[in-house]
Amino acid sequence: MRRGRRSGSQPSPSPTPGGGGLVGAGGAGAIAAGGDVIGASTHVGDVYQAAPLLPADRVDVPPGLPPNLPFRIAMFVGREQELARLDAALATAGGVVVHALHGLGGVGKSTLAAHWAAAHADQHTLTWWITADSQADITQGLADLAQALQPALAAVSPGGEAVGLQERAGWAVRWLACHTGWLVVLDNVTHPSHIQELVAAATGGRFLITSRLATGWHHVTSARIRLDVLPPDQALRLLRQIATGDRDHADLDGAAELCAELGYLPLAIDQAAAYLYQTHLSPAAYLRLLAARPAVMYDQAAEGADAQRTIARIWRLTLDRLADRPLAGQLLRVLAWWAPEAIPRSLLEGLADEAELIEALGALAAYNMIILDGDTIAVHRLVQAIARTPDPTDPHRQPTAIHAARDEATRLLQAAQQADPRDPATWPTRRTLLPHIDALIEHAPPDTDTDTTGLLLTYTGLFLNDQGATTRAITYLHRSLITSQRLHGPDHPDTLTSSNALAAAYRAAGNLARAIPLYEQNLTDQERILGPDHPNTLTSRNNLANAYEAAGNLARAIPLYEQNLTDQERILGPDHPNTLIFRNNLAHAYQAVGDLDRAIPLYEQTLTDSERVLGPDHPDTLTSRLNLAGAYQAVGDLDRAIPLYEQTLTDAERVLGPDHPHTLMSRHSLAGAYQAVGDLDRAIPLYEQTLTDAERVLGPDHPYPLTCRNGLAAAYQAAGNLARAIPLLKQTLTDAERVLGPDHPDTLGSRNGLAAAYEAAGNLARAIPLYEQTLTDAERVLGPDHPYTLSSRHSLAYAYRVAGNLARAIPLYEQTLTDAERVLGPDHRDTLTCRNNLAAAYRAAGNPVQAIPLHEQILTDQERVLGPDHPDTLTSRNNLAAAYQAAGNPARAIPLLRQTLTDAERILGTNHPLTRTVRGNLDAARG
Repeated sequence: MRRGRRSGSQPSPSPTPGGGGLVGAGGAGAIAAGGDVIGASTHVGDVYQAAPLLPADRVDVPPGLPPNLPFRIAMFVGREQELARLDAALATAGGVVVHALHGLGGVGKSTLAAHWAAAHADQHTLTWWITADSQADITQGLADLAQALQPALAAVSPGGEAVGLQERAGWAVRWLACHTGWLVVLDNVTHPSHIQELVAAATGGRFLITSRLATGWHHVTSARIRLDVLPPDQALRLLRQIATGDRDHADLDGAAELCAELGYLPLAIDQAAAYLYQTHLSPAAYLRLLAARPAVMYDQAAEGADAQRTIARIWRLTLDRLADRPLAGQLLRVLAWWAPEAIPRSLLEGLADEAELIEALGALAAYNMIILDGDTIAVHRLVQAIARTPDPTDPHRQPTAIHAARDEATRLLQAAQQADPRDPATWPTRRTLLPHIDALIEHAPPDTDTDTTGLLLTYTGLFLNDQGATTRAITYLHRSLITSQRLHGPDHPDTLTSSNALAAAYRAAGNLARAIPLYEQNLTDQERILGPDHPNTLTSRNNLANAYEAAGNLARAIPLYEQNLTDQERILGPDHPNTLIFRNNLAHAYQAVGDLDRAIPLYEQTLTDSERVLGPDHPDTLTSRLNLAGAYQAVGDLDRAIPLYEQTLTDAERVLGPDHPHTLMSRHSLAGAYQAVGDLDRAIPLYEQTLTDAERVLGPDHPYPLTCRNGLAAAYQAAGNLARAIPLLKQTLTDAERVLGPDHPDTLGSRNGLAAAYEAAGNLARAIPLYEQTLTDAERVLGPDHPYTLSSRHSLAYAYRVAGNLARAIPLYEQTLTDAERVLGPDHRDTLTCRNNLAAAYRAAGNPVQAIPLHEQILTDQERVLGPDHPDTLTSRNNLAAAYQAAGNPARAIPLLRQTLTDAERILGTNHPLTRTVRGNLDAARG
């Protein structure tokens, strides 16, 4: 709303010194000249004998007396609900009606009251406005009312004395007590006690009260309306009306953004819009000025406007009234650095004595400077902006006080989140604090960061990284590193820790091009500063090896893992918890290159040692058990894998609880094992439960729920339910692109999975372009030799083959096989799969001379590498039989199919898809 300039009121004598409060003068009571109205006992007749004055009960409103309102409302928008509530109260019959409008300074209380009073003036016998900032102002306003009703009150008595201010005010109180149908607006009442007796004396009119004070009105009225800021659309309309004025056109670029920045506060919008009209600036330009010179702009009024009614000065007056509570001002300056909504009251613990803290918060809430809602606090964002903007001319915004408040806000946030950011028990608290940490870091310039800020940045970055918010994590950790370098130099342990954490965030984001050089530099610095045997150096070396592994560079990762494990065992011993972690990581790298003969014994040793050293229920022990189960599954030994998965899940639910991320991961892995044996009736419900729990616990945008969604979609696809699989995969891809970015490895995996589903549905027109895009992105992001790039190339070749485009499929298979043998080794599972599919492509092309020897080699290799009972071995045996059959040699095909069917029924069960496929091939061969 816009408030216009005040017009003059009725002339009156100066207030009598020492004038006090007011009381309703009931009956035939009198008020002594120059005395206090409250409790007066002298009869009014003694005063009126000096002048020919009529008693109050015999004076009616003079004909033609206009409404006494301080300003006209040229522009008014919104407030329909509040106006309707006032309208409803007007309809109340009989007695005095009292309504109180309260809210933050500048929210438009006076404007609303003036607008409503003007609109309903014809429904009142008298409309009178009293500025009620103080008891003296109230007395003056009542005296002016008396003089307007009976001009003779201004006359000089025979003794040469004018009727006193207090006497005129008392007469007005009497008049209000014995008349009905009037409206008196008491604007900006500072305390309910100032008007309590005045309201109590009235019997038949209406008081409309405005005040910044929210409390104490229960003694005056139960009809209270808290006025809030304007809705965004109404705020925008107000700004446009004022900024455009009488012009045909005005540049309103950035208008919505400016309204939001001003928190939709009517006075602030009025102030800014009038300035825009005067200077011909655009809202976008005003925003730039606001960012560059906030102290000036918050106190800047357009020419012709009331310079005392800028938002900075309005709120300074409020804080002046709280000057006897210095903690209130300090609290407001601290709260100014956090988010405006849902500030936990617990964050302020330790800032002051609990009773003093409660009293100061109550005082701020009473003046609508904050809102208390149970255990949380809210502050208008513009109040915050001014409270954190230094102004040497404002005693409440001295630069030193504001800087101290920023440091205190930082300390309180860091103290509230000191626990391990990877502990899930701390996550609910951390999620609550995140908006406030974000706000602090946004508002505090980097060159003001302290050691405490650096810790806050690091802890928050680690938490965000674990939550999958890698982009935000990188921002925090990069600033943490810059802060540590500025405060301590490049060789300080805190700087090295920040560097390592930033590299980890880059790795999690899939940005290995930035992660690996940072890890390499970190390792070099650790070795130089701390020495090659320091535990931090060993951790740094492990992290670098892990990044090499993620990049598919296992030739560099494995020697580093091996060296690290050797050094760790020598320095800290074979049973140190970090030694167990390093041994697990080396086993994982062996598994990644398909060397399960070395991986499984190392996993088994790690599990045995973890159970002995850490105990069977330690989280690291559960991780070791889960990894060993995964290795057993990788070699096709599901008879050993599934019981281990089931045991791990049971233990995780008991030890960590059903919602712990490790428990969710265990449940997801068990579902995958059930799917691997074709038991989709057990796999799908487990996938569904895991996805539901992961979205509830971690949030729908965490990377792990995306993984769970992909797993569930794959199970739907395996069950032939593409109608459920494809929408789920499309949703996952959309979310992955939004959350992780289009180039993240998990996003590439989601795109590849959707392509595979389209392919399974026979929609190669959609599948192949998606495969092609994925391969192009993988080559660009990960490089041509990354295992995932090889997998993408293999998938595209397969789609070409299904589409009958063998001229494109076979060269792509051949290239992929050559690269896989070079990068992964000839015995890697992916290499064997690629060799198998190339043989199938040769067979499809009618080239049995090349197909059969390749199928025979594959079967020999898989029996040697994976064992005769691995599902991949059974698949290869089936494929070799199909090649014999296609070459017209059923005598070799049928015995092979019989053996494969027997083994498949024994290992996978009679209803497994592979078992059914082999059975169909055998029937066809016999046929």
